[in-house]
Amino acid sequence: MAASLRLLGAASGLRYWSRRLRPAAGSFAAVCSRSVASKTPVGFIGLGNMGNPMAKNLMKHGYPLIIYDVFPDACKEFQDAGEQVVSSPADVAEKADRIITMLPTSINAIEAYSGANGILKKVKKGSLLIDSSTIDPAVSKELAKEVEKMGAVFMDAPVSGGVGAARSGNLTFMVGGVEDEFAAAQELLGCMGSNVVYCGAVGTGQAAKICNNMLLAISMIGTAETMNLGIRLGLDPKLLAKILNMSSGRCWSSDTYNPVPGVMDGVPSANNYQGGFGTTLMAKDLGLAQDSATSTKTPILLGSLAHQIYRMMCAKGYSKKDFSSVFQFLREEETF
Repeated sequence: MAASLRLLGAASGLRYWSRRLRPAAGSFAAVCSRSVASKTPVGFIGLGNMGNPMAKNLMKHGYPLIIYDVFPDACKEFQDAGEQVVSSPADVAEKADRIITMLPTSINAIEAYSGANGILKKVKKGSLLIDSSTIDPAVSKELAKEVEKMGAVFMDAPVSGGVGAARSGNLTFMVGGVEDEFAAAQELLGCMGSNVVYCGAVGTGQAAKICNNMLLAISMIGTAETMNLGIRLGLDPKLLAKILNMSSGRCWSSDTYNPVPGVMDGVPSANNYQGGFGTTLMAKDLGLAQDSATSTKTPILLGSLAHQIYRMMCAKGYSKKDFSSVFQFLREEETF
């Protein structure tokens, strides 16, 4: 079974693997003082751009953490704040019976759960394992089977909202798994998100996330094309954005995450497309959508085009930029 999991992961996630951006260092111990008498430790694996602020919000709600990340530097500020850092996912499972994983790809999730030092090596019966990574639904289902054999519970709970929502605790969680366990998962996820939605059996959370991100990619490309055309027709970009956002073309990509530099403050386009949700990860998610569409014989004409555009961006130096850099890409690629 572990071999089949690795094949699934390689097919869906490895193609778009890249080293995660490490979160900016900074002290936050002052906001984490708490009474922990009534709260047992929670394991947290994966402290990248999303996992870091998610873990911090658990701390703010009074949960002691058992921390692991493949990059030891990512754990330092948690250790400085008094949290326990361990050397493997297995060690997390040995010390905590509720664990959240937040990892970049299917292959990383498989390694964290089923690897030589994975969670399943030391997981305790009755443990609740929540995976907030965005991975192939088929991988989530296989992981759930492996976890069930160990007498534990697995739920997939990918997120939407980006780094800003992760920091503010306003993520949306899409949860798949045994419905009787949803309340237990909601207790933790509600510390990190304002919306926690039960979607159905294991894998349905991933299905919802993949569909959402396909639409997000399509709408971001559409917003970028629209803004680029308007600018070349002589419109002021701020004025055009204002008109779009009071008209029928309004969408999240235009009114909350506009891809044009100078239109909005506090978004990646205002910071040379640094931070946010990486182009590589968007390409990976669109690959998952493409795989799912193929397996279900579902036509996704615009989704497939979006996938090709983001793959092309990765090949042309945009892999580490936020996915809204598609505007810059289109501005530079005048041959289309």
